[in-house]
Parts: sequence; structure tokens; C-alpha cells
Amino acid sequence: MPPALSSEHRYLQIARTLRKEIVDGVYPVGSQLPTEHQLCERFAVSRYTVREALRRLREDNLVASRPRAGTRVVPRPASSSYAQETMSIDDLLAFAAGAQLTIESNEMVMIDEELAARTGLQVGTQWLSVRGYRRADGASVPLCRTEYYINRTFAAVGRLLQRHTGPIFPLIEDLFGVSIAELRQEIAAVLLPPELADGLGVETGTAALEMRRTYKTSDSEVAQVTINTHLSSSFRYAMTMRRVNDQAD
Repeated sequence: MPPALSSEHRYLQIARTLRKEIVDGVYPVGSQLPTEHQLCERFAVSRYTVREALRRLREDNLVASRPRAGTRVVPRPASSSYAQETMSIDDLLAFAAGAQLTIESNEMVMIDEELAARTGLQVGTQWLSVRGYRRADGASVPLCRTEYYINRTFAAVGRLLQRHTGPIFPLIEDLFGVSIAELRQEIAAVLLPPELADGLGVETGTAALEMRRTYKTSDSEVAQVTINTHLSSSFRYAMTMRRVNDQAD
């Protein structure tokens, strides 16, 4: 029997594991996931925990469940636009599951003043730079330009990326035994320079939105900085906020 998962939010870890297996093709579109009983045995958890993990996958539109028919992997709808409604670090995995990254470069770079301004990283430090374009399944026009800057401590992850289709931070967690505990996200309006405009199929100077995410470990070390550049015409950011009623007994 496998050891119990260490985090109190075990259903999130199970959902992340299954999500990665779906993205990596272990469970292709149309295939059946293992039964709840089989998942309980595999992860050494209760049926309630497994059901919560499957609920998470359904919310990400990765699977569909039917009574007495089990849980099946479903295709994510292709779209020329990207609407983000992210509310947690784990939710970021859903976008990468439906948007394939084509890597154009994978190399160590020295952070100069221009990169420092864009990334927030220190001038003169070395980081693994991974750059490419994300596309929805079957789409010819990219959804966005993606740039990863990965701490050189974790640069060995770069050797695995040509065969990896999901986000990078779970690989860093799994390979190096660290935990991404904090994510800071900033969104800014930019005008596309010639290189990015050409890659996104628009004219130089077209309006775009640049989203920078900084991932920190539980030790407050920056593990990764990601910059996604989206055309403003094809990006929508949505956030739902709820009032918390703090009533005295």
C-alpha cells in the first residue's frame, strides 16, 4: 500500500497527480479513469477524498462523471481566446492542460537590466530561460507568448521539457522535493515589439497584456518567474469575490 500523502489537503495532491497523468497521455481523451475503489487503494485515502479530487478535475473540465458509468476524460474545447478565472495555485494547471507549449529556446541566460525590469530578478544572476508559444488544441494562432525563468538551482528540469506538456512548477516540486507556497501575479498593458508581434500574427505596436507570475518556495526562494503575453483582444481575466460574514456567537 502506498504511503499516505503528507499534506492535509490530500485531495489536491491526488487531483494534481491525475491531472498530470491526463496531460501526459496516461489517460487519453475518451479513456476511463480507475474506479473510486481503485483510486482509494492507490492513494491510501478515503472515498470522500477521492470524490473531492474527481470533483476538482470536473471543475477543470478535464473529466465527466456519470452514475454507474464511471469517470471519463473529455476533450477541452478549443478556443481562440483565453478566459482566466484562477483562484489558487493548483487551478493554474488547468490552463496548461489545454494549451500546448511549443518550445523555441531552452538556455541559461544572464539577467541584464532589461530582463531585470521585466522579470523582477536581480541583475547579473543566471537563470534557465525557456521560451515559446502556447496554442489551444488544433488552433493555428497562438494563445500567448510564454517565457519561463527558472532558478539555476532547479535548472536540471530543462532536460525534461521537450517531452513535458504541462506546467513546469509541479516538475520542480516533484524532482527537488520543494513546495511552491506563494505566487505573486501582476498584469500590465504593453505594446508588442516586432518579434512578439510577428509571433502572435499581428502588427508591431498592437496592444497586449503581459502577465508576470513569481513562484516562491516555502523558504521564500524564487523558484520560477513566468511571463505570458496575450493579445488584449483575446484575453479576459475574471475574479469572483465573496463577502465573509463574521458573526459573533
